[in-house]
Amino acid sequence: MMKTEKKKPQKPLKEDKKHLRFKSNGWKDFFRSIVHNKMSLTGSIILVFFLLLAIFGPVILSNPKTDYMNRLEGPSAQHWLGTDFSGKDTLVQLVLGSRSVLLVAFWAGCISIVLACVIGILSGLLGGVVDSVLMMIANVIITIPSFPVTMILSMVISISNEFMFGLVLSLWSWAGLARAIRSQVLILKRQDFIEASRILGLSNFTIMGNDIIPNIISYIAVNFISIMKDAIMASVGLMYLGLVPFQGNHWGMMIQLSLTNTGALMGSSALLYFLAPVVSLILFQAGCYLFATGLDTALNPRLRT
Repeated sequence: MMKTEKKKPQKPLKEDKKHLRFKSNGWKDFFRSIVHNKMSLTGSIILVFFLLLAIFGPVILSNPKTDYMNRLEGPSAQHWLGTDFSGKDTLVQLVLGSRSVLLVAFWAGCISIVLACVIGILSGLLGGVVDSVLMMIANVIITIPSFPVTMILSMVISISNEFMFGLVLSLWSWAGLARAIRSQVLILKRQDFIEASRILGLSNFTIMGNDIIPNIISYIAVNFISIMKDAIMASVGLMYLGLVPFQGNHWGMMIQLSLTNTGALMGSSALLYFLAPVVSLILFQAGCYLFATGLDTALNPRLRT
């Protein structure tokens, strides 16, 4: 009798391990690229610091109480950055306000990126009438200055939380990025792998998710950081002008109160109350810029050496 041959076990597990190893190596390469770029490493440290401040600061600290007996005090062991015009601790307000600032910027970045990606990719992928209509809308938005329109929107739309504030900031900040993404898509759609996906009968949304977005993810990430940076400055500007009835310890509100209620720039002892949010804004802007310098290289394997 012939001996039955034992079936050799299939090797899906090894393939899965290779796939997982590939993903793991991708993340390792990303962090290795950031660490080797001194500017990106410095920026990432600054951004992580502010992120931890926004996450854990409001959990540890509570809203400072009004104490008019200790108003406009200088730095001390009890109040490291002094107090404001009502005796509230400046450092505590700065830490508590970091969450509002970053949440507003985060929602503005997310909404702007989603709008720009959907409109830019659909415009470049579909072409024809869809492309003409979408780009006409984008061109109209680009020609109108964004900050005056944002001022009007902030007065028309009721802003009661960070999401609504981010929505107002994002409604007029996606057009330029949408045009840039459309240009990237027009280049990609001529590639062989896009044509192969069309021949296989894949839908436009499948092509968008599987073929186009992975190839422009580094470009999207860099612009997300840039939009967040601009959104923070816009939110502070609207707060300073008093156009946003948003409650909280937002840095823009601290700047407004330091100038209107304490005369910080006139030699007042509340100068630290003005400088604290201003220096924090400068540091965060610098962190975004430094981190973005190496982000494209870290996310795009073709640019790594």
